[in-house]
Amino acid sequence: MVTRPLAESIAALRELSRHPQFRRGVRELLPVLPGMAAWGLVTGVAMVKSGLGVGTALLMTFVVYAGSAQLAALPLIAAGAPMWVVWLTAFVVNLRFVIYSAQWRFIFGHLPRLQRSLIGYVTGDVNYAMFSRHWPDMKPEPGQMPWLAGGIVVMWTGWQAASVLGILLADVVPVHWGLGFAGTLALIGLSGSLLGDRATWVSAGVAAAAAVAAFALPYKLHIVVAVAAAVAAGLLMEGPGSHLGRPLRSAARVQRVSR
Repeated sequence: MVTRPLAESIAALRELSRHPQFRRGVRELLPVLPGMAAWGLVTGVAMVKSGLGVGTALLMTFVVYAGSAQLAALPLIAAGAPMWVVWLTAFVVNLRFVIYSAQWRFIFGHLPRLQRSLIGYVTGDVNYAMFSRHWPDMKPEPGQMPWLAGGIVVMWTGWQAASVLGILLADVVPVHWGLGFAGTLALIGLSGSLLGDRATWVSAGVAAAAAVAAFALPYKLHIVVAVAAAVAAGLLMEGPGSHLGRPLRSAARVQRVSR
């Protein structure tokens, strides 16, 4: 027997899937999927190769859903590091999602906590990057939630399918193939498409320089340093009295409206 809340949720999901922006989100995330799927496949293989059982690896891929955190934690797990070190490493690597959440609060902050938590779990770097490409001003507009949901369906199902395949075929797919680099290349290409004004170019340059300078830090802290440096540079350039990047961004808005 289907309860009323469950029936209402199913009906809401069906209505969401019929929205034109949902289908648009699916179409626009599909080209990025092969790179992410390759990354997911390597992550699945790496979990088993690190000594995790199939059941534990499956639990990890569905609960964690964060390739970079998984790959950072696996060597520590294999080496028998204390659990607090594993948790701290995963936490530090995923600190960039705090930055994403700080931007998305202007759009999704009014939603119930449970719904916001679910969005936070099923969204990744690519979802945020593509969303920022369409709505760089981070202001509420019609169709944002259906578009995001369409992209989430593509990325979450694609990643999990590839990761599960890697777990089940760990003895067949060698890690030294380097398929995970395909995911990195996909992210680099996507990030490059977001460089639409001088402010983002400078922020990207500052992030790259900071990441290289701090590369020797433990627990992949150079990622956090790069994110913090980029955010600081962006805030300085977009602060009061700063006009960097505004003409190009205005042109981008006109182009987006004309589509």
